[in-house]
Amino acid sequence: MTTTDKPSSLDAEQVGYKQSLGRRHVQMIAIGGAIGTGLFLGSASRLNATGPALLISYATVGVIAYFLMRALGELVLHRQTSGAFVSYMREFYGEKAAYVTGWMYWLNWALTGIAELSAVAIYMQYWFPELPRPITVLVALAVVLIINLLSARAFGEFEFWASILKVGAIVIFLVVGLVVVIGRFDIGDHQAGFQNLWSNEGGFWPTSGGYNWYGPILVMSGVVFAYAAIEMVGVAAGEMADPKREVPKAVNSVIFRIAVFYCGSILLLVSMLPTTDYTAGESPFVTVFGAMGLNWMGALIQAVLIVAAMSSLNSGLYSTGRVLRSLGMSKQAPAFTLKMSRSGVPWAGIVMTSVVYVFGAILNEIDPDAFETALEAAAIGVVFTWGTIFVCQLRLRKLVDRGVIPKAPFQMPGSPYTSWIGLVFLGLVLVGMAISGWQSSPEFWHKTSFIVIVIGIPVIALLLTIGWNVVRNRVVENTGGRMGPHWTDEGPAYGDDDPELTSGHRAP
Repeated sequence: MTTTDKPSSLDAEQVGYKQSLGRRHVQMIAIGGAIGTGLFLGSASRLNATGPALLISYATVGVIAYFLMRALGELVLHRQTSGAFVSYMREFYGEKAAYVTGWMYWLNWALTGIAELSAVAIYMQYWFPELPRPITVLVALAVVLIINLLSARAFGEFEFWASILKVGAIVIFLVVGLVVVIGRFDIGDHQAGFQNLWSNEGGFWPTSGGYNWYGPILVMSGVVFAYAAIEMVGVAAGEMADPKREVPKAVNSVIFRIAVFYCGSILLLVSMLPTTDYTAGESPFVTVFGAMGLNWMGALIQAVLIVAAMSSLNSGLYSTGRVLRSLGMSKQAPAFTLKMSRSGVPWAGIVMTSVVYVFGAILNEIDPDAFETALEAAAIGVVFTWGTIFVCQLRLRKLVDRGVIPKAPFQMPGSPYTSWIGLVFLGLVLVGMAISGWQSSPEFWHKTSFIVIVIGIPVIALLLTIGWNVVRNRVVENTGGRMGPHWTDEGPAYGDDDPELTSGHRAP
């Protein structure tokens, strides 16, 4: 057996997966990841709190999201793996970094899933006000769990059709909105038009009354959550039939989707009604159609929003199952997370995440603000995950520039500056979350974002430290003591004879 024939532990986690996601699945997963509950539901409270300047918030985070996707694209074209960010952190920063990244990503989706389940419960009460939220949560979870346990292709099919519905709903709104705004039609006793950008109460960027001048800046933590899941392309790459072809196309289309779907929607929402008309708990799209007297259209949008939330939940189960298996392969997660079905589904990790989602039903019962609570907590995981993508890209590019690793065919523009800009921005998002949380309520225990940052982060760090000390000996034994990165600035960390590295990873 030649050196190039040796199996690489970096790719060992790919064993058992089926490359069953085709071109149409990849494109719609990429599109669907950019349209979710954060836009459909979360934007209402933020419009109310910040005014038309929310458009700036979405555009700013959109630019960072584009940088993120280009950084991820470079990593994926370097090496495709269903372990995604966990596997890249293991390669470039070592086992402990992989452990922290994997469990933070799992925590991200565990909290995001609860937020999405909460959103489904809220949507269903549009038709059934007396329906207990926990029942809705459990039924929705059962549906997406069955889909995920079937196969990766079943996941892809669900995302394909769900994305078509989501895109269709947004396109309908954009068409109707453009006609109403350009025609300056009356919506109730209010005239639609682009003039509302500055004639809205307080102007474009309200600074007085109940508004703060820094409101659009502080609200960016929630906007980051709205863009969460666009990184799903990185996880799905391990099961794509032709990632070298599809990933660049999916990544390059991100900026267009952000401009049209997100910024375009916010622009029209602001132009159609005063931002004070939008309230937390009701989708702004439903509010608009209701004000126009098109209640049937609002009901249709409401149904699509349920599909959107379940689509995000579906993505959460898909990705956490794969990430937990990656952790299990390195003895950093319970051994049962390695279990796979004959159809190539890491069912054990998926079920483990589902058990946590059940607690979402309990949260909905005891906390009527469950969606906002879970959303703010999940934002930490999103920020961390995005940060790992940027730091891995920085390390990859440094090794490429030194000639240690071959140049990827799809490189991030403006590196390293674009990645550093992304990291600084994410740091400021955390600061903004703490400040906005402190100002949100006079009662300490209702300062959700502040508590999540000031208390939540240290608690998470403590739990991760305890967990690492528990699994460290197993990881050392599993790796033969090779706990560090797989690369140094000069080449492979453990020599050419190391089965952990193949010469195929090295620059010629």
